[in-house]
Amino acid sequence: MAEEMNIGQLDENLILKILSLVPIKTVVSTSVLSKEWQSRWKSVPKLKFNSEDYQSEHQTFSETVYKSLLSYEPEVLDSFHLSFGSDKADAVDVVHWIKTAFALHLRTLVLEFLIYPYEVDEFIFTSSLCTCDTLVTLKLGSLILVDIPAPGSMKSLKTLHLIHAFYTNDDSICNLLSGCPRLEELVVERSCEYSVKFFTIKVPSLQILKIYDDNDEDEFVGYVIDTPSLKYLEIGYLGCPQFSLNAPGLVAAYIGSVSNVISESLVSVRRLVLNVSTSMVTFLCSIFFLVISIFV
Repeated sequence: MAEEMNIGQLDENLILKILSLVPIKTVVSTSVLSKEWQSRWKSVPKLKFNSEDYQSEHQTFSETVYKSLLSYEPEVLDSFHLSFGSDKADAVDVVHWIKTAFALHLRTLVLEFLIYPYEVDEFIFTSSLCTCDTLVTLKLGSLILVDIPAPGSMKSLKTLHLIHAFYTNDDSICNLLSGCPRLEELVVERSCEYSVKFFTIKVPSLQILKIYDDNDEDEFVGYVIDTPSLKYLEIGYLGCPQFSLNAPGLVAAYIGSVSNVISESLVSVRRLVLNVSTSMVTFLCSIFFLVISIFV
């Protein structure tokens, strides 16, 4: 019969990893288990908060986040994941939490603004939040307005996900990207968004680019992509009238459900998967490996 092991007998790093997967209110509750567990939760490398799941008669969601950040002991916070709605988290508080996490040398920031029916609120991601040189990964979720009138400084950022975010104007996109000189992976998902005319991606260091765009607003013209180091391009859907691509080092590309994306840069691709109209394939004769799924 196998001998049972108490969780307290596990390696400390493993215990902290397990606690990182548990909701923060559950993690904090472990402090009552014993004297040894009283402060253990303060060393958990990942903090995740979701206002939608939070219900307590003793303290508000904002108080919980504040106390958790102020009680945090390690010098480096590996991940801060915040899912919040305007009913339980004020924008001023959220900005303060993010800056507090930055002071803990944050490596990964995930922000998700929870949308409720009949609400028109939004959270504004400004230049003051683009000032963390330790941040490696940034993921912005739906209904977050990117309003960046001047470039920030995220010198260590390598991964950026913009999932149904909104933008004040074309410059906000350029200023966000120009503050990330080491960016390697960019994921863009867009739908109905009318404030952008040209979505410009000019990132010399970028190696992976994924775009999923079903935006059909008349104001949007298309993408201007200047990425000399790009190795992989994936476009899940794209219906814009213009698409300019400068990616001489492109190695692999997946182009799906696109009828009008033509670029000489694709000629140098070693592997290309297409789901396009028949008129799109005549210029691809020099491609080394080609898999074509043609739709009529």
